[in-house]
Amino acid sequence: MSTTTPELHTHGGHEEGHNPYHQHHFATMEQQFDTAKIGIWSFLATEVLMFGGLFVGYGISQGKYPAEFVEAHAHLDWMMGALNTIVLLVSSWTMVMAVDAAKTNQRAKLKMYLLFTIACAFIFLIVKYFEYEHKWHEDLMPFKYYGTGETGIRPGDLMPGSHGYATFFSFYFMMTGLHGFHIIVGIVLLAWLYVKAGRDRFSSAYYTPVDLVGLYWHIVDMIWIYLFPLYYLIS
Repeated sequence: MSTTTPELHTHGGHEEGHNPYHQHHFATMEQQFDTAKIGIWSFLATEVLMFGGLFVGYGISQGKYPAEFVEAHAHLDWMMGALNTIVLLVSSWTMVMAVDAAKTNQRAKLKMYLLFTIACAFIFLIVKYFEYEHKWHEDLMPFKYYGTGETGIRPGDLMPGSHGYATFFSFYFMMTGLHGFHIIVGIVLLAWLYVKAGRDRFSSAYYTPVDLVGLYWHIVDMIWIYLFPLYYLIS
C-alpha cells in the first residue's frame, strides 16, 4: 500500500483532519495516490509501446541493411553518446533525491535537486545539438536528404546508392528526436514542480506530482539506455 500520506484519524465515521489536496471523489489520500500511480503507469505503458514499435522497425531494417548500418553508425561519436548516458544517469539520481526530499519535508533540498535535474536535461540537449549539427554539415541526414544533391550518394560510402544509410539516419533522427522531445516535456514538468515547490506546495502530506514526474523521468532515462548501445555501439 502507498505511504504518500499519514492516515487521517477517524472518529464516529468522520475524519478528524482534512488534507486540502484530498479530492472528494476518493475515500482516502492513499486511494487517491494509488489511482494517480495507476494512471501514470498506464500512460508510460503507451510510451513503451510507441518506442517498442520503433525498435522493432529498426531491427527489421538492420536485418535488411546490416553492412550499411554498421558503416553508418561509425559516423556517430560514441563519446558524446556516453556523456549523455552519464548525464541522464546522474539526473535519475537527482530525481530520486528530489522525491525523497519532498517526502521528508526538505523544501530547500527539493528545489536544489529539481534544479540539478533540469540542468542535466539541458546538458543532454546541448550535447545532442552539437551531434545534430555535425550530421548536418556531413550530409548525414534522413530520407532523401542523405548525401549530396539529388543523388542520395555520399562520397566515401562503401556501397554508393544504397538506401541503407538513409534508413539508418532516418531511424536515428526519428528516435533520438522523439526522445529529445520527451526531454523537453520533462524540463517543462520539472520547472513546474520547482515553481510549486517554491510556494511550499509539497510535503510529506502531499507529494504525488513529484513522484509521478519522477516516474516519467525514469522512463525517459531508461529509453536512452536502450538507444545508446543500439546506435552507438553496434558492431
